[in-house]
Amino acid sequence: MHKTGFEITKMDCPSEENLIRMKLNGISGIAHLDFDIPNRKLTVFHTGEIDPIEKSILELDLGGKKISSEKTEQTDFQEDTNQKKLLWTVLGINFSFFLIEMTTGLISKSMGLVADSLDMLADSFVYGISLFAVGGSLSRKKRIAKLAGYFQITLALIGFVEVLRRFFGAEKVPDFSTMIVVSIFALLANGICLYLLQKSKSREEAHMKASMIFTSNDVIINLGVITAGILVLWLDSNKPDLIIGTIVFGLVIQGALRILKLGK
Repeated sequence: MHKTGFEITKMDCPSEENLIRMKLNGISGIAHLDFDIPNRKLTVFHTGEIDPIEKSILELDLGGKKISSEKTEQTDFQEDTNQKKLLWTVLGINFSFFLIEMTTGLISKSMGLVADSLDMLADSFVYGISLFAVGGSLSRKKRIAKLAGYFQITLALIGFVEVLRRFFGAEKVPDFSTMIVVSIFALLANGICLYLLQKSKSREEAHMKASMIFTSNDVIINLGVITAGILVLWLDSNKPDLIIGTIVFGLVIQGALRILKLGK
């Protein structure tokens, strides 16, 4: 048995973990994957060659780099029996906030909230693919990934078009209070998801949980929408909302492209 360590610089939250798990699914010789999200590290326990594993990790463009490789006598790995239940929980939280942010974003005319809702939907796709493809064939998992990726890109492109229309048109200023309040609740929801997933791995140290929460891209996006809401109030302009919306739509497309790579 060999133990090979990877540094994954863009592995910010459990959605990237699930992407990596799905990408490596089906590669023979992998005995266990140990993720350390706060420190952006992955340890692969394997019996076969590392080349196909390393190639798959690099294809995800998550900043993966092999940092160590050694022999190990470890053969007993403790699996989390509650993983499926927790995946359902975080999927439910993410999808619920997708609906909440999409609805309030349309009502308040905030593209920042609409874009953030698609980011929540993106995470829901990743967790959903992990759940619904369990026990299924690799080809089935690839088909689901392709559908999810293309659907996500389509929604983001529609969002880009709407941002351009509002940027050059005479649109009303979005409701800043709705932007701020809803984003604060979304921030809490992301924190709960990260906490639950980290807890499932029996890593109880408070600094580890805090590290996960505050380094998450989702949290940064939530803070961005909150900041945009404050600037909308201060400047009495819709431009801050449109700018944050454009940035998040770009991140959503980037995430969709990663999902599409699972379908190859």
